[in-house]
Amino acid sequence: MAVGASRMTTPQEPDEPSGPPGRGKGGGPWFSSRVTVCAVLLAALPLGLLAVAAWLGRHVRPSADEWCFLPVVRDHGVAGLIGKFYVTDNGRVGNALLVGLYAEFPVAGHQWYALVSGLLTLLVVWTLTVLLLRRAGQRAPRGIPLLVAATVTAVFLLATPNTYKTLYWPAGSVSHTLAPVLACAAVVPALCARGRRGRTAALVTVVLAGILIGTLSEETSIVALVVLSGLLLTGRRLVTERAWPALRTWALLGAAGIAVGTAVLMTSPGSRRRRTRFGAETTSMISPESLAASARGFARIVETVLTTWPYAGAVAAGLLLGLLARPGGTGSVLRRPCRPLPLAACGVLAVLVAGYLCTVVTYPVFGARVSSAARTWNDYLLLYVLLLVAVGALLGRALRTRMPRPWAALAAAVAATVLAVSVVGLARPLHQLGQDMRVRAGQWDRQDARLRAGAASGAKVLPYTPLPVAGMLEPFRDRGRIGWPARCVADYYRLDEVTYSTRLP
Repeated sequence: MAVGASRMTTPQEPDEPSGPPGRGKGGGPWFSSRVTVCAVLLAALPLGLLAVAAWLGRHVRPSADEWCFLPVVRDHGVAGLIGKFYVTDNGRVGNALLVGLYAEFPVAGHQWYALVSGLLTLLVVWTLTVLLLRRAGQRAPRGIPLLVAATVTAVFLLATPNTYKTLYWPAGSVSHTLAPVLACAAVVPALCARGRRGRTAALVTVVLAGILIGTLSEETSIVALVVLSGLLLTGRRLVTERAWPALRTWALLGAAGIAVGTAVLMTSPGSRRRRTRFGAETTSMISPESLAASARGFARIVETVLTTWPYAGAVAAGLLLGLLARPGGTGSVLRRPCRPLPLAACGVLAVLVAGYLCTVVTYPVFGARVSSAARTWNDYLLLYVLLLVAVGALLGRALRTRMPRPWAALAAAVAATVLAVSVVGLARPLHQLGQDMRVRAGQWDRQDARLRAGAASGAKVLPYTPLPVAGMLEPFRDRGRIGWPARCVADYYRLDEVTYSTRLP
């Protein structure tokens, strides 16, 4: 993250022989074609799982809030949705922009969303892995950065309690899944920066990204501010003296951008209306009762996350990276030799602080349900998964420098096995979700055809049968007692009203 970091020689590690890489005793493992082939084959597991997840996206159909977004974009365009969000809904104008982009292509936009967002996540994490290795003065076998990125993406998107709301529900994903990915993407120009123009572009990017994040997701804004604050507090211990002023400026401008975006959101009429609607205007987030309830809710979230075993795949991916990486990059931003325990402690503290603050912010809206609103966890779960990779990499580095090569090779084999088992373990719940989505898609299409035909023939009132999937909201919940968003469904089909029905077409 240090913009314009100076180059410095990376000291040779204790177990590294002298001589050019790829030759001589021990010089070849990280360039070995055998390691590369194994890495690519192992990466095929998470990549294949992600491909299946993207393919299942063809079964996604609108639901919940999207019933209300689609008629607005159809009749007034993306600008109309931005105005609606700012004035009426929640003030998240950045959110409205991204929602409007997929809502311009009603059903097709929903079907393609999983592929586009999943591919974007993979590319961002892959790029970050490559650039961070380069900045740390390390080189890894070809295929290892891709393996790490694919594993992070698969675990982040598919290991959550509700994969549908994480990946397939565009409205929820834009707010809580895509937002942290975009925040990570803002780091890429800083890591690529070379020369004055590159540094200027990185600074402009982080300001604009901060404003977008501030108007996109309150929770991701909190996570980003926690990370930026951590950089400002510990940056001198991470980078060279020459790189520190640039890193400090970059972090301060990023925080300023988030502050501007958050101010736009919080002062909007839509945000005030939302706070009033949920009683947040009269409920203090910082009252002792609210803070204590948030702590209890966050404790339950932590328990759930720590007992979700597929996250072990992220640690395994990091372990492989640490075992196989070697000095040899273009330069290092580290001021002194890596100190694993302080680095890991700072990472754990950042995740805990960010997670708790996000829970505090969401508690007035969700109340006791805050520990079950899994989609809101994603704002800090990406940071958690990246931390697991970093801890695994630090552990792998320690093992590589302290263990004989045969034992290091055994550790790599164990890590590869754990990674494979973790990824394969995600396949069964994904398959079951795909089956549920396929059934709903068939029912939704039949009902859609009936409603369109009825509206075309002049009908003004037609029956609608709720078609929930994965806990998503549909009109007429609780056996027809709760109508939302029935009014939006009627608008979507240009009807005056839809009535509750239990009979599918």
